[in-house]
Amino acid sequence: MKRIILTGGGTAGHVTPNLALIPKLQEHGYEILYIGSYNGIEKELIEKAGIAYRGIASGKLRRYFDLKNFTDPFRVLRGYAQAKRIIKEFKPDVIFSKGGFVAVPVTMAAKNSHVPVIAHESDMTPGLANKLSMPSCTKICCNFPETVRLLPKEKAVLSGSPIRAEILKGSREAGLSYAGFSGSRPVILVIGGSLGSVRVNEAVRSALPRLLETFDLIHICGKGNLDERLKGTDGYVQYEYVSEPLKDLFAAADLMISRAGANAICEILALRKPNLLIPLGTSASRGDQILNARSFERQGFSEVLEEEKLSDDALCAAVEKLWKNRETYISAMERSPQSNGVDTIISLIDEITDKKEKQGAE
Repeated sequence: MKRIILTGGGTAGHVTPNLALIPKLQEHGYEILYIGSYNGIEKELIEKAGIAYRGIASGKLRRYFDLKNFTDPFRVLRGYAQAKRIIKEFKPDVIFSKGGFVAVPVTMAAKNSHVPVIAHESDMTPGLANKLSMPSCTKICCNFPETVRLLPKEKAVLSGSPIRAEILKGSREAGLSYAGFSGSRPVILVIGGSLGSVRVNEAVRSALPRLLETFDLIHICGKGNLDERLKGTDGYVQYEYVSEPLKDLFAAADLMISRAGANAICEILALRKPNLLIPLGTSASRGDQILNARSFERQGFSEVLEEEKLSDDALCAAVEKLWKNRETYISAMERSPQSNGVDTIISLIDEITDKKEKQGAE
């Protein structure tokens, strides 16, 4: 049986693309092992998916002064030794890395063990963990055309992000029923997310009277962010979090308003939903969401409204433009070659394992 190690962790964004690959890997006959941190979010998500999991020590490599900078390198070295031992025991044909600092010792141990590594960079500019992993990689997949020029030419592959198959299988009727809408008016789905959602939530609620003149609105606002004063507002429903029915709410949406995290916007692209992106500003991030959003704007997939310019008038004007020109955005997304990276990445993995099998038979 072919064997693969998946790695990546620290945030859900480093795990969900791996989860998207798992069904297809199983279909292609791979035995899968996941290497993550001892107690990171990846452990819960991967074990819930029924995949074998091994935890290793990991340390964050910071660009700023912190006392942990003096101890974390030793954790990385310990993680490297642990990863090397796991690789020796499991004997994978290939390793797929989604990034995060837990992936650094794994990819370095893979190189030392002569195991090919395929990595994936979600954002426009490679993060520090992926930069450190690059020398160990055979191929580096990415989401944006602009990223290709920032990667080693012989390793770069424009793949798009692996998208969970289930989000593409929603029912509009089920979504409308869940929200309590009739379907007689177009629907906006707002996903602020739990991180950095307050500004988006405030802007949407401030503009709500004007938006509700034309649209019904589904608002996923993040834990602890419900506004009790708006309960019962006709045409407006709000949820802290939605799990299983999310695919149906996606199907029910005619437009979307979202932050600009790489995985989120790649899902929007795969869903072909005209969208307004409100990227997290540089005061709360390294600015990758702004770069992500501008790339989607240049490609004709999205309208972009930065936080500094966020107001009732600006939000309503952007939504009006989006709705008026919705077919143009949909057409641009339909022409995109990077809407779902699962098939591209699986083909790269298969190519490596097939080559190893052929060499072993000779």
